Amino acid sequence: MFGRRKNKDVDVEEPDEATLDSVDEETEDEEDAESPEGTASDEEPAEDDEGDAYRPNLEREDGPFDIAEVDLDADDIARIDFGSLIVTPFENMEMQIQVDQETGEVQSLLVVQDGSALEVALFAAPSNGQMIGQVHQEMIDGTESQGGEASVAQGLLGAELRRVVPMEGPDGQQGYHISRGWLAQGPRWLLRGVLMGQSAMEEDLDPTGRLLMEFFCNLVVRRDDRPRVPGDIITLQMPADLASEES
Repeated sequence: MFGRRKNKDVDVEEPDEATLDSVDEETEDEEDAESPEGTASDEEPAEDDEGDAYRPNLEREDGPFDIAEVDLDADDIARIDFGSLIVTPFENMEMQIQVDQETGEVQSLLVVQDGSALEVALFAAPSNGQMIGQVHQEMIDGTESQGGEASVAQGLLGAELRRVVPMEGPDGQQGYHISRGWLAQGPRWLLRGVLMGQSAMEEDLDPTGRLLMEFFCNLVVRRDDRPRVPGDIITLQMPADLASEES
């Protein structure tokens, strides 16, 4: 993988609701499944330990990386450059580009693999201090307002959010949307990865979940110098070769 300066054929298509529905359907029949907060650790970080709890999310020893931390010229791997985000694909990767229908801007990426999916989005963050704890609390409040359950637990990438949200399937059957949220904070950016589908329900990550985590860790952020309010989404740029394929 790429070298670090400090101290590493892809099918691309427009997103379709059927893909997200198929991932959600993996959870519709799991009404009795254990809540994802039952994995790794059931305890939320104590207030006094919050700095330690979020340290791995900030230090990012195994990624994701800032562009200043890596040397992409150290290898000959073909990557996909979305401007603010550089993607290292894996074999037979299926990636969908999620575009804002009103503005035409690329909002996020969705990588689908073997009944699971990882949604990736990039946001602005403050230059000093971590904002992950605040984001987690806001997401917990939002989840509980929907009648769901959410908690913060320690995972392989540090503190992660486990969520179970009630949902109704296409046939009216009651089910649940289960996810695990990874947050990594770098210089004035916050990268979010949301793991959905079968891999999000496992107590320990299955091979697909580990593959998607490795994909997340290999992402490289190239944030510009434009001032942004923390929490604002940082849009991505459609690569020229992919734009020509879409047209």
